[in-house]
Formats: sequence, structure tokens, C-alpha cells
Amino acid sequence: MENTFQNPLLDHLGADPWVWKDKDVYYFMVTRRTKIELWKSTTLSGIAQGDHKTIWTAPEKGINCANIWAPEIHKINDVWYVYFTANDGEGGDQTRKVFVLENTSDPFTGEWREKGFVNTDHPGLDGTVFEHQHKWYFIYAGYGNFPDYGSALYISEMENPWTLKGAEVLLSKPEFDWEKQGGMAINEGPVLLKRNNQLFMIYSASTTWSDDYCLGMLTASMELDLLNPHSWAKSDQPVFKKSEENQVFAPGHNGFTQSPDGTEDWIIYHAISESDGGAQKRSTRIQKFTWNADGSPNFGIPVATEIPIAVPSGE
Repeated sequence: MENTFQNPLLDHLGADPWVWKDKDVYYFMVTRRTKIELWKSTTLSGIAQGDHKTIWTAPEKGINCANIWAPEIHKINDVWYVYFTANDGEGGDQTRKVFVLENTSDPFTGEWREKGFVNTDHPGLDGTVFEHQHKWYFIYAGYGNFPDYGSALYISEMENPWTLKGAEVLLSKPEFDWEKQGGMAINEGPVLLKRNNQLFMIYSASTTWSDDYCLGMLTASMELDLLNPHSWAKSDQPVFKKSEENQVFAPGHNGFTQSPDGTEDWIIYHAISESDGGAQKRSTRIQKFTWNADGSPNFGIPVATEIPIAVPSGE
């Protein structure tokens, strides 16, 4: 009988999941609010049962003492970095910044050092990075004194893994009704997916506690200038959204990885198992996705928690 697993991988306390595959090891992170924890596993379906440790704890006071959200581990030129959101516990969205940790050794045994915060134009959250044509880019959800929306996506080229250079460019702001559910108009949680000579910027829309939290998508061709907002085409419909039939609500804040043998593409995301369940009930889930004839990703429908799913190929 084929090996299977069921979602969620991490129930409750499973918000803002991120996974990074390095050779035959998966590294996994979720929001822990007062600290940053790191898991590692040789299987994707078993990441929540893998070894884990705390790699950083918030100070008692200061600019990064509270609301430690959405950590992401990345490997840049053989050096490890973690990007995470934090604030001072008092100023709300207007004091949120994206902070960076660096580890020049092994993620589990090496020392993590603080590199400060990324010099963004706006207060913000959900910072992520990607490489394209030998350049590194930073994208985040920026807050400002915007009359019509809460946060929007900005991109900038990077001078080094914790410093931006040049101007920030607004890539996406909430425009459609499905980006404005739950009491705020939100674009957040950007992540880059590169395939089929195209770049796909997947992001989360609406408020994370809303049933209608979902994923939107921007698309750009490989050869275009990524700092030109006209290079990106925005989908007018969500590319991944709730399934009332499957009792999966508020699917979003995702990452991407591949199966151990590299033959399958998987999305990792959080969702809520009941309508109006609230952000405190977000849980980590994964499922395989495919590709459309035009080369764009097809994430399908969020899988119900009681449905057995075949483990990723190579496990």
C-alpha cells in the first residue's frame, strides 16, 4: 500500500510556514511570536516531527522585542540567512521591520548573528529574497499612510543580504474585492516561483483571519526588468482560495519546495479548518501542485484534512 499522510502537518501554532530544501535536508520554520525555531527533516511530510531547536530569542525590550513573525531561512552564496518580522511591541504596524540573522556555518550547529534590519522605505513585514540573472532582490509588504489599503508589495535590488540599493518599486497594491476581505485591504507574504521562462510572484491577499484570505499572482517574463512594474502582469482572480466543501478556510502565506527526488512541486501554506476560526487556529499544510499549458502554476483546491495524500516522491 502506498505511503500516505494527512494535513495538517502542524496543528495550530502553524502560521506562516516556510521550508527550504538543501540537498537531502528540509529546513522548516513557522511563526513563534517570541522566538525563532528551526526544524530539519529528511522528509517533507515529516518536517514537523524532525529535529528542532530555538536559534534566536527576542530581547525583553527594543525595536525587535515583540511580534516575531514569518521567519524564512535562505541560503545565499553558501551563507545562511533568516529574515523575520518584528516590532517594539508598542507602535503596531508602523514600527514593524524586517530583521536579518546570519550563519556562516551549519544552520543547526553554527552561531546565528544579528545583522540589523533591512533599510526599507516603509515599515513592513514578510520580507523574502530571490536571485535572478546574478542579482539578488528583496520583496516585502510595506505599510504607509495609505488611504485605501493597509499594505502593498515593494521590490528592490540588494547590495548585500541585509542592505538594499536603489529605489524601491511598488509592484502590487490591493485593487480587487478579494484583496480587501476581513476589514483591511492587504497584499503580503510574497514568494517567488521561477519556472518555464517565467517568474511568478505569489502573494497573500486580504486579512489572515478572514475566511477569504487567499493567494494572488504576478507574472513576469525572464528577460524583462523586474524593477519595472509594467513587467509584471497581475491576475484578476485568486490562484488559490478557500474550499467550503473541504472545510479549508483562509489558505495562504505560503512557500514552495520539491519532493526529495526533485520530480514533484509542492506548496506549503497555512489554513484554518473552520469558518471564522480565527488566526490562532492556523495550521501548516502541504500539497502537490502542477503546471498549466501556458506554463503557469496550478495549485488546485485545498485538500481536506481527512483525505490521505501520497507522500512526496522519494520519501
